[in-house]
Amino acid sequence: MRCTSKQRFKRLLCLTCIAAVFMTGCGTKIENAYDTYSTDYINGYNGSNYFASNLCVTNDVNFGQDNMQFAKTAEGAGAFNIDTHQVLYSQNLFEKLYPASTTKILTAYIILKNCDLNATVTVSHDAANPGHSSSVCGLKEGDVITVQDLLYGLLLESGNDAAIALAEYCSGSVEEFAKLMNSTAKSFGATNSNFVNPSGLPDENHYTTIYDMYLIFSNAISLESFVAIISSQTHDVAYTNAQGAAVSKTFKNTCGYLTGAYTAPENVTVTGGKTGTTGEAGHCLVLLSQNAKNERIISIVYKADGKKDLYSFMNEILSGFAIKY
Repeated sequence: MRCTSKQRFKRLLCLTCIAAVFMTGCGTKIENAYDTYSTDYINGYNGSNYFASNLCVTNDVNFGQDNMQFAKTAEGAGAFNIDTHQVLYSQNLFEKLYPASTTKILTAYIILKNCDLNATVTVSHDAANPGHSSSVCGLKEGDVITVQDLLYGLLLESGNDAAIALAEYCSGSVEEFAKLMNSTAKSFGATNSNFVNPSGLPDENHYTTIYDMYLIFSNAISLESFVAIISSQTHDVAYTNAQGAAVSKTFKNTCGYLTGAYTAPENVTVTGGKTGTTGEAGHCLVLLSQNAKNERIISIVYKADGKKDLYSFMNEILSGFAIKY
């Protein structure tokens, strides 16, 4: 039997209501709803709350470059208020870039989480000879030094010799440590990165993004011991060499704000950070600071043309966004 006009109208009305339920929910709360902002399944990776509520979340749209004189002097940059969970500045946040020695942030985090800081490490031949162009803290083969002092050499002096010594101590080899670096980075949601060494020496397969480094650094600064190291201007160390003789040194921070070479904008207090420089990566800086409201700001500049441009651009970002927000 064919439907009458009245029946057709009732059926159409019924279908419209059903569609409305699926489209709007009609104000009804769905039990156990799928929360796309805290999913464990992002880009095929299971186990990372990539869009967790305590993160600064954004897309790949650049913003904040208006009236920024030094933006053109760097390839990528970002600023993140980690207390209000706001992305303050965005410049190529998801572009793959060489991290240079800012890699050591991840290296330090892994060591702090997995190793006894009072344990002693005997420096190997490979660690003492990381390459002619390497930044080193002056370790020699056979030196016996604590894990904690190696961390200061790693983060203050940016020692590639310290990086290799720590990697070998923790995992037995640089290659095995790199596997741990990658699994740790992915656990933070840093899925657009790949690391092949603990120091940041150039390699086409060693890269990260501004946003991934924000994720890595935000985890690192959750450790009080990490913040204590990066906020130190100097650190005195005493260890023994291969012959058992005492060696004394002072490791000095390479961050220009900590050395006094550069001054942060008014109402910004720099806590500390990590520098990085290679020909391929340019001049890089990952920084932790506080604004006048005592809100913590992570700011990152990658591939700046020179050191002066790096700090000028960083100051522009801090004065334009860290203070304002």
